[in-house]
Amino acid sequence: MTLRAKKPEKTEKRLKALFYGEAGAGKTTAAINFPSVYLIDTEKGSCNDQYVDLINANGGAVFSTTDFDEVMTEVVSLLSEKHGYKTLIIDPFTILYNDLLEKSEREVGSEFGRHYAHSGKKVKQLFNLLLRLEMNVVVTCHAKREYGANLSVLGNTFDGWKKLDYLFDLVFEIQKRGKTRAGIIRKSRIEAFPDGDTFTFSYEEIAKRYGKDILEKDCVPEILATVEQITELNRLIDLLKIPDEVWQKWLEKSQSSSFVEMNTDIIQKCIDHLNKQIKGE
Repeated sequence: MTLRAKKPEKTEKRLKALFYGEAGAGKTTAAINFPSVYLIDTEKGSCNDQYVDLINANGGAVFSTTDFDEVMTEVVSLLSEKHGYKTLIIDPFTILYNDLLEKSEREVGSEFGRHYAHSGKKVKQLFNLLLRLEMNVVVTCHAKREYGANLSVLGNTFDGWKKLDYLFDLVFEIQKRGKTRAGIIRKSRIEAFPDGDTFTFSYEEIAKRYGKDILEKDCVPEILATVEQITELNRLIDLLKIPDEVWQKWLEKSQSSSFVEMNTDIIQKCIDHLNKQIKGE
């Protein structure tokens, strides 16, 4: 069998960051200073006058909801439609996750932590879409105490799905220190943001380190699968009796939870692959 590995190449990635901190630390203010924000507001914090003025000045817009499925719908639209927004903010994710847990418990029960597993699966579906999104993504969370041995307080961590930090290149704890705001880098895959570093937190400082040209690029929409492509792929799967685990891997590899979310080029490759099987190629 021919080896399929390729030499790695550097690529420009849009910012995917998690901000967390105590109430009043300035998470929302820090987030909405990013360019052209599309703010998904889960606790109606954006109605304060200073936020309204800043969002309008930056060419942003607000969508208020605590419903997880509505957020998924908005993200798919941002992924696939032409628009002028450059930064998606979910503020705070804590509220959204707690609402999702409650709904999951009603749907599947809480025995053996079923609602946690059910919620975790949906969160991963959302973040697969966020990783594909050609926008900056900033998710904020409330802070909660992190405990060690004998209930000793280690400090603060984010309040949300416990694996949330794995999904981000950067995780910042934001603290208010007098009249300034400090950012503590709690996790980083970006060389310009060394783990454990503390800096005066602002959009300007992040832009200087990350690259202002990257953060302020226009969003490029994806073209998603057409109805005809979805119908054809389902027909071929039924015709060839393709096992569920095979097409589920196609979805996983394409960071999609259904064929509807697949990129048009990727789903066409699946169709072409199955047509070759029919021809015996």
